[in-house]
Amino acid sequence: MRYKTYSEALKERFGEKVYKIPVSVPLSCPNRDGNCGNGGCTFCGEVGTGFENLDAEINIAEQLIKNMAYIGPKYKAEKFIAYFNNFTNTYCTPSTLEKQLREACVPGVVGLCISTRPDCISEAQLDAMASVQNDHKVEISVELGLQSINWHTLEKLNRGHGLAEFVDAVLRIKRRGFRVCGHLIGNLPWDEASDLNEAARLFTVLGIDEVKIHTLYILKNTVLAKQYEAGEFEMKPVEDYVARVVEFISLVSPNMVFQRFAGRAPEEETLFCNWGMSWWKVKDLIDQELEALNVHQGDKCTYLNGPALRKFE
Repeated sequence: MRYKTYSEALKERFGEKVYKIPVSVPLSCPNRDGNCGNGGCTFCGEVGTGFENLDAEINIAEQLIKNMAYIGPKYKAEKFIAYFNNFTNTYCTPSTLEKQLREACVPGVVGLCISTRPDCISEAQLDAMASVQNDHKVEISVELGLQSINWHTLEKLNRGHGLAEFVDAVLRIKRRGFRVCGHLIGNLPWDEASDLNEAARLFTVLGIDEVKIHTLYILKNTVLAKQYEAGEFEMKPVEDYVARVVEFISLVSPNMVFQRFAGRAPEEETLFCNWGMSWWKVKDLIDQELEALNVHQGDKCTYLNGPALRKFE
């Protein structure tokens, strides 16, 4: 392979196929309730990103057992990761977080993946995670939504945080020995290709373990949808996105794991999603371009350890 894939990385760590199961909890977001902002991010819909989730009012263990019973036989998987994926899953008291994580530690679950915002990671939350990990011997990873390293773009998106909060969160999480996945949107209209390039370099320097690069989809009835319909921005062609991702792959550490190269949303709920093609077609275009240009992950990862001093070696 020309890059490290998530499925293969999981097999290496757990010795067999591992499948992620989404979990919903009745939490919101500090960018919705007035704590950091109102209205949420401009791209976020009423259900967040939980299109495939069960109702958040259903007991966590019940959600997992029900989905595992369906997915296990279908995909021949016996090990699972409970994926707290919708809204901000550490936006609660440490005791609430610990309770929810413990409820997810049902037989067959070998890992917990917690999706959250960079401004919702504290030492108390990390203490709660460590307690669960120590007691249940599960791997814990934290998925941090950054979306862009460009401050102006983050303002446009009404994110309510900047780059500093992301760096702070990563350093705290890594000090505790948890895995970190960084989440980026690769084709934001206000970002230049250089922004994604610098994100690759930053992720490498911070030692981020895994990365998700999403395509931007535009959900109906969102602020972003209204801006799109008003002609306030245009979506760049898929060729531009492919070129950006190929360069990102060449710049990151050879050890980083790629979880995803495209976002997914129901067609009937979007104004724009993946240029009218499936997510796997976008991935195929990236793979084809890597082959055509003979690019491998880490080819351009030459910026570490004082590169300006190499003339003296």
